[in-house]
Amino acid sequence: MKKDRFDVVVIGGGHAGYEAALASARMGCDTALVTFKKEKIAEMSCNPSIGGLAKGHIVREIDALGGEMGKAIDATGIQFRILNKKKGPAVQAPRAQADKEKYREYFIDLLEKTENLTLVFGEASDINTEGNKVTGITLASGETLIAEALIITTGTFMNGLIHIGAERTNAGRLGDPPSSHLSGSLKKLGLELGRLKTGTPARLDIDSVDFSEAVIQPGDEPPPAFSFQTELLQLDQVPCWLTYTSDKTHEIIRNNIHLSPLYSGIIVGIGPRYCPSLEDKVQKFPERVRHQVFLEPEGRNSNLIYPNGISSSLPRDVQEDFIHSIPALRNAKIILPGYAIEYDFLFPRQLKPTLESKSIENLYFAGQVNGTSGYEEAGAQGLMAGINAVLKIRGREPLILLRDQAYIGVMIDDLVTRDIDEPYRMFTSRAEYRLLLRCDNADKRLMKIGVDIGLLPRDVYEKSIRKYQIVDELISLLSQKAIVESDLSEKEIQDYLTKNPSGRISVASLIKRPEYNASDLLSRFLPDICDKYTDETISLAELEIKYSGYVDLQARAAERVRKLEKRRIPDDFNFIGIPGLSRESQDKLNRFRPSTLGQASRISGLTPASIAALNVALEKYRNER
Repeated sequence: MKKDRFDVVVIGGGHAGYEAALASARMGCDTALVTFKKEKIAEMSCNPSIGGLAKGHIVREIDALGGEMGKAIDATGIQFRILNKKKGPAVQAPRAQADKEKYREYFIDLLEKTENLTLVFGEASDINTEGNKVTGITLASGETLIAEALIITTGTFMNGLIHIGAERTNAGRLGDPPSSHLSGSLKKLGLELGRLKTGTPARLDIDSVDFSEAVIQPGDEPPPAFSFQTELLQLDQVPCWLTYTSDKTHEIIRNNIHLSPLYSGIIVGIGPRYCPSLEDKVQKFPERVRHQVFLEPEGRNSNLIYPNGISSSLPRDVQEDFIHSIPALRNAKIILPGYAIEYDFLFPRQLKPTLESKSIENLYFAGQVNGTSGYEEAGAQGLMAGINAVLKIRGREPLILLRDQAYIGVMIDDLVTRDIDEPYRMFTSRAEYRLLLRCDNADKRLMKIGVDIGLLPRDVYEKSIRKYQIVDELISLLSQKAIVESDLSEKEIQDYLTKNPSGRISVASLIKRPEYNASDLLSRFLPDICDKYTDETISLAELEIKYSGYVDLQARAAERVRKLEKRRIPDDFNFIGIPGLSRESQDKLNRFRPSTLGQASRISGLTPASIAALNVALEKYRNER
């Protein structure tokens, strides 16, 4: 007899789904992962990569909490780089090309071997409830799974519709069926859904690409790992290449723009502003004479190239014409066409910061179904939904990361306090405390939480503690080491020593200056201790010293905001009729139903005066109780 009772059921085997299922099972809950096909678990439906600007920060945070994405890409990546190396540390981030097949195999094998986890293959069609509480799901086959908590991570599958020119196909992605019934079930529960659109470029035969017409893009040496648990990455890295569209490319697109479902009115879903199709770029940026195209291998032994930058839903023959107008792709053979896909999503203002529905108890949502884009954003939401579902079942306090704790906290806060009218993508600019949220210190910020909730091994956390103890020791040494006049050049004496009122400077004071770096100064002034410290600890100490003033300012600002986060708003609080609040503000508060005064302050259109009025009303409410 098949097992039909679980603590947690996860619908969807994508990046949100595998993180949610692994978190739940590893925390000791009996978990089921429901998906269409085993071989499509962890599929990279779009670009074959993990990380990037802000996204790399998220992967490091997933790893620090005990999630899997970072370890997976370290095990299956074919090229690793740090982006923005010429800019400040807050906006530097790792990115890796993945071997799509190996990445998928990694998770299939891991999920099958994970204790407390059962894979169920089929389509979830109905959500079962008693009153306003989830009791399980019914599959299209008629089979029922009973569950205490349900996590929906359906990606682009809910009523998915693919567009290639005038061709329309009901699909969750090319070659896979859509989820045709779940949207209706959610609507019956009173949840509000919308429609979004995303897209992907054609896939090309690697042997048909002329790489002599492109610029090689090698990986960094040594390759930078994502996971804090990866000791050393050793691999032969596979190069990517950079090429550009041409005048002819843009002419072909302009001449055929009427055939694009984006511009003919066929597509009603709103697409991603920051990852537009090529026809969108040509139309909206007519002054640009060319656009970048990154040629990315889909695997070490794959015959497919992913041409990043030319996503399109134009007809197949037009795609072929404009691809052949790009010099490096003059003879390119198209294996799969590019396409746009529309899908249903849930307006995430209907969710608590735990990603639980405000109206249906124990029902959680994570990933693209919440209006986001990207594997990394999905994985983080899946992890948080899995964690919070387990904590809720066990009667423990939820895990809500604040905006000064993690990019994950920024993202979820944005989702539940703002209207989504286009696919949400994480950027470093969204984080007001980004100097506190660097990639390199995610372990310091989040590993204790990972240990406390039972996802991260304690020895991993203790290793991180020892690392930062060494960093602190090094900072102390650099701050105490005074530099005497005889150790300085004449220019340095004039620039630094004579301008210092005390007539004394330390190694740390020089490190604060942009023209110096810690490694060089260590070799120069403290050569006897150089070998005691690793490159990582030296780099961390340097960052702490260089940016200490700015970090302190952001930390103080964050502490002021935290006071607002401590002001809880009861679930039954009535926002209508509050003196001093406009009707528009009352309606917005009633629609979003923020859980704290801090969340309320971030709802668009609410002024400081509105928040002050709300605070007074909360005080009155508490006194009357």
